[in-house]
Amino acid sequence: MRIITYNVNGIRSALNKGFLEWLKQTDPDVVCIQEIKAHPDQLNLTLFSDAGYHAYWYPAVKKGYSGVAILSKKPADHVEYGCGIDIYDQEGRVIRADFGSLSVMSVYMPSGTTGELRQSFKMQWLEDFIQYIDTLKKSRPELVISGDYNICHKAIDIHDPVRNAKSSGFLPEERLWVDTFISRGFLDAFRHLNDAPHQYTWWSQRSNAREKNLGWRIDYHQLSSNLQSRLKRAVILSEARHSDHCPVLIELD
Repeated sequence: MRIITYNVNGIRSALNKGFLEWLKQTDPDVVCIQEIKAHPDQLNLTLFSDAGYHAYWYPAVKKGYSGVAILSKKPADHVEYGCGIDIYDQEGRVIRADFGSLSVMSVYMPSGTTGELRQSFKMQWLEDFIQYIDTLKKSRPELVISGDYNICHKAIDIHDPVRNAKSSGFLPEERLWVDTFISRGFLDAFRHLNDAPHQYTWWSQRSNAREKNLGWRIDYHQLSSNLQSRLKRAVILSEARHSDHCPVLIELD
């Protein structure tokens, strides 16, 4: 199974930049999308069915904001929309598709870059999300939690750890949360197989950051540890340019 996570920063914008053609060429089994920024009535979902994918859509209530989706070649046995916590479900932050014993989640974690209010919201989300996952894995123990976490875990994951030491997305308490999350039975798929530096998934749209590769690795596949033996490949697809993020691919037996 080939699973991709991709924050598209607006699916309509990404489609205008060749996303559909890229999807057909890349041919993944499952795509977890974040920041769709569109309700189903704002685009033609048959574009995806024509390309061979079932489209499961969970937008934010507010149009043009946030939202997650999952595209899959095979129909899901069950789709869970949201996490059951209204303040997060209003923003369309979690969707889960079950395929047999395996559950794949597309998650868009909040950003705290706009100020203290949203940073507090982010920290509350992190606390609530870890409790939600602790409960979920009792009934769905084989979890792939893919998405934009809006956190760089370690210094190797950010181009300038010194200057960004007090930046949202690289704060000590956020990085500690990733440590805690992993310690509760998860595996950072990319870092499990790749220890090279300068591997990023998001770049600022200012100062030619992408061309200079001055980026952040904030997009993850976190796998429940019982899937470790099935993980065969993890790669950042930095050549895809439909967004300020790029996709991350994993392959599971």
